[in-house]
Amino acid sequence: MSSSERLIYLPLGGAGEVGMNAYVYGYGRPGKERYLLVDLGVTFPDMDGTPGVDLIFPDMAWLIERRDRLDGIVITHGHEDHIGALGHFWNELRVPVYCRRFTGALAARKMEEHGADFNAIEIVQPYPAMTKAGPFKFSMVPLSHSIPESSGVLIETPAGRIMHSGDFKLDGSPVVGEAFDAEMFDGIAKKGIKVLTCDSTNVGVNHPGRSESTVGPAITDLVKGASGMVVATTFASNVARVKTLAEAGVAAGRSVCLLGRAMQRMVATAKETGVLTDFPNTVPSEEAVQIPRENLMLIVTGSQGERRAASAQLSRGKYLGLKLAQGDMFLFSSKTIPGNERGVLRIVNAYSEMGVDVVDDSSGDYHVSGHANGPDLQAFRELMHPEMVVPMHGEHRMLRKHAEQAQASGTPSIIAVNGTMVDLTGPVPEVAEYIETGRVYLDGAVKVGAMDGIVRSRLKMAMNGHVLVTLILENDEPLGEPWAEISGLAEVGRSNAPLAEVIEADVDQFLGRAGDATLADDDKIEEQIHRIVRQACSKEIGKKPEVTVVTSRLT
Repeated sequence: MSSSERLIYLPLGGAGEVGMNAYVYGYGRPGKERYLLVDLGVTFPDMDGTPGVDLIFPDMAWLIERRDRLDGIVITHGHEDHIGALGHFWNELRVPVYCRRFTGALAARKMEEHGADFNAIEIVQPYPAMTKAGPFKFSMVPLSHSIPESSGVLIETPAGRIMHSGDFKLDGSPVVGEAFDAEMFDGIAKKGIKVLTCDSTNVGVNHPGRSESTVGPAITDLVKGASGMVVATTFASNVARVKTLAEAGVAAGRSVCLLGRAMQRMVATAKETGVLTDFPNTVPSEEAVQIPRENLMLIVTGSQGERRAASAQLSRGKYLGLKLAQGDMFLFSSKTIPGNERGVLRIVNAYSEMGVDVVDDSSGDYHVSGHANGPDLQAFRELMHPEMVVPMHGEHRMLRKHAEQAQASGTPSIIAVNGTMVDLTGPVPEVAEYIETGRVYLDGAVKVGAMDGIVRSRLKMAMNGHVLVTLILENDEPLGEPWAEISGLAEVGRSNAPLAEVIEADVDQFLGRAGDATLADDDKIEEQIHRIVRQACSKEIGKKPEVTVVTSRLT
């Protein structure tokens, strides 16, 4: 390796937050590096901060500008926060996409949906198979997680070997998928690991994680003890949990029905790609409606309160002819992701009003996390024995705690949030530079920048309402009276007069006394009317709305 070449790491998403994972590795002369992108995911909006937004992406502008030096995209697994943005950005990056078979099937569907060339997907075999991309050689190393075929990425570079963990847990019996193989990782570590870039999601949990296989007996006992219909929800991608739920239903003598396209699609994909070989038989919804409720179990989408998912549809009444009733049971075999509590509680309360018994995971019996807890992360670091640790995928507090734990054990570490380019070449990680990064919103069918002002304006209108004022001028003189239309505002204010009429009168008075210079200048007219409308609304209803002025001139 030439002393003028360097190895860098640059998170564009997923560092300083949970979700939206996108990590760039680079090798070469500064400013001339070749790049490898690991994961390209999304995060999800909320009505409080991003109303109307469909998805949130990492800002890929920096990498798009350098796409001629990008040698490939590696996808560690099929969760949305790792794969969800692939179809949206591939046409701007246009490089091979490397992943394993199950992930590839999910990726192909996403690429096809967005007009991207799914033939760019290259299915790779797991470790010890190696794939070359530019100056990098990499291997997909099987790791257990809450979705099949999750993999870490072993990246070999002229400056040393990197183990990018992806999302993982130390699970020796994951029900579906590959178990954690400590012996394999020990063999990898013996050849030397310069950098461990590691998941930080559960670093603050101080007890070892539980295996996926431990939830089966508790779920089976719960379903066997139910008298009415049983409905259960979990993440559709957690194929192992879906299988456990289905097996519990069969063990209780119930017919099992999958509801929700995502659930049906994920199970079908797992079967097609060979990761799921012994899933219990299920019945379609058309047959389920004919089965006595005490003999039926539904496994449904919507564990996070999504309004259009099956669990929410059922909470609002019938869905595909099926309806819950008093004495039925609904099980959340999942953890509520922070930010989704309101939507989940809405569903819980709706079921409560129906007389349905809701069981959640507050006992810890019916769900286990797919991420390594603090002691497991320590065990993994000790197994890999890296020269340095770079925490990733986590909020700032998680990255900080992870870095502190690594440093306490004598391993150099660094907190690198999105936009922090880290030089990994030397014996300790060092900040090389900071790049401008942020978020991009999918707003309907269009990608817009978070700083473009679109969502900010929407929030202002949502909080303060909107007034549209229209006036017609002929030869720089008002033609008729102005008129106002209000949206999201009280129609009558303190004066007991219609608000629109108060606004119209105030604007009309302004036009009547305005000078020729003002009436000839649209910008001056808009500025003055904007001020008048906000003053009138503040006086009448205590609000200062967003104002739009439309001026038409007749010649």
